[in-house]
Amino acid sequence: MLKVYNTLTRKKEEFIPQEPGKVGMYVCGVTPYNYPHIGNARPFVTWDVIKRYLRNRGFEVKHIQNFTDMDDKIIKAANTEGVSWETITERYIDGYFKSIDALNVQRADLYPKVTEHIPDIINMVQRIIDNGFGYVIDGDVYFSVEKFPEYGKLSGRKLEDMQAGARVEVDSRKHNPMDFALWKSAKPGEPFWESPWGKGRPGWHIECSTMSLKYLGETFDFHGGGSDLIFPHHENEIAQSQCCCGNYKSFAQYWLHNGFITIDNEKMSKSLNNFITVPDILKQYPGEVVRFFILRTHYRSPLDFSEERIKEAQAGLLRLKNAFDLGNEVLEKAGTTEKDNQLEEIAEKAMADFYEAMDDDFNTALAIGYMFTLSKEINTYANNVINKGTEFDAVHFGKLMQVYKDMAAVIGIFESSLEMPEADDGAGISSEEIEALIAERAEAKKNKNWGRADEIRDSLKAQGIILEDSAAGTKWKKA
Repeated sequence: MLKVYNTLTRKKEEFIPQEPGKVGMYVCGVTPYNYPHIGNARPFVTWDVIKRYLRNRGFEVKHIQNFTDMDDKIIKAANTEGVSWETITERYIDGYFKSIDALNVQRADLYPKVTEHIPDIINMVQRIIDNGFGYVIDGDVYFSVEKFPEYGKLSGRKLEDMQAGARVEVDSRKHNPMDFALWKSAKPGEPFWESPWGKGRPGWHIECSTMSLKYLGETFDFHGGGSDLIFPHHENEIAQSQCCCGNYKSFAQYWLHNGFITIDNEKMSKSLNNFITVPDILKQYPGEVVRFFILRTHYRSPLDFSEERIKEAQAGLLRLKNAFDLGNEVLEKAGTTEKDNQLEEIAEKAMADFYEAMDDDFNTALAIGYMFTLSKEINTYANNVINKGTEFDAVHFGKLMQVYKDMAAVIGIFESSLEMPEADDGAGISSEEIEALIAERAEAKKNKNWGRADEIRDSLKAQGIILEDSAAGTKWKKA
């Protein structure tokens, strides 16, 4: 039984889909005015694993993730560079896809853009006005929070205690300081669209409501994003969506939010000069390592990014990958027995443990722990076959390896290279040169030319390349 922690109810609940066998999920996407940072990467990797796991368990998943391609930050970036806002958004949407591809994040089913849904947004704003929850002042349209009795139910805040927060501008014209914009009248030099209330553009919150309702219906399963979106964004989404639909039980049923990422135990910010973009990280570490680093911690827990921790993740992932490679090498051998039934028992228990972990609010940290347990079994059995002449049960060992592969497919690893990125300046030895020398060294050892073999090893070591010999062959890593 899958249980998820629902921010709305503040407890773990059994997941019951709106439609048996199908799941609808909406994840708040990026505002493309810059390259995605490590904090952006966490929810996208998290929801990728959630989607992979649900599909593994037989669900048909519809995954929607938007681009907020009209925003004050985009306008500012365009004005600063002297280019159009379309130039800014196209550049950084392209950068976003390059980043998530490197992190093994499977594409969502649809990436709707705000600017492609202006008529839908205008229609939703009008419905809210018609239902008595919105009002117009000088071309601006606001949502009246006092008219929605359940305002604050997601964040747990009381309206009388609230103060104007992020992206909430204090405006004396508003009926209540916490009323938020559904439609904003155009300012000089800004992009605008025609509307019943004059020229303007959408407010921030209405955009996600409109697109999620359009593509997933009035009631759907999951809505997610970072914890920073709980208030005001997701709180306001609930209010305007349920008032538009006329049903306080409509909209998303399960709200999942990932924890924050800090940098060396400090909040990430440009003012502290510790703002790390995904492209910058990918210059130092393979994307799969960054992904594994994120998933080693439960998605709701805080996650601190540091060189030490990501190197630990890199080492751990390499151990899992080595077991994967060794197991596949052994599977190339012909089986000599089918008596090792315990291998199937180990496989079944490992898969059951993995599922139990993932069924507990998608606990990837625990699930990965079970992968390490299984990797030890793979290494032990494979080494016994290779080095001790143990009879090989290809059938049962194949089942063990299939479980390991199924786990990896959910976590999203063993899908891309773990080699370190090459230096931009072209300095040092290339991967191709290293592999060529390793092949030459293997031939030298085969011919008992130990002097040449040692010479190659020492030469690579002097260039910062460490060779690791095993029954499966020679691996290399940078010192």
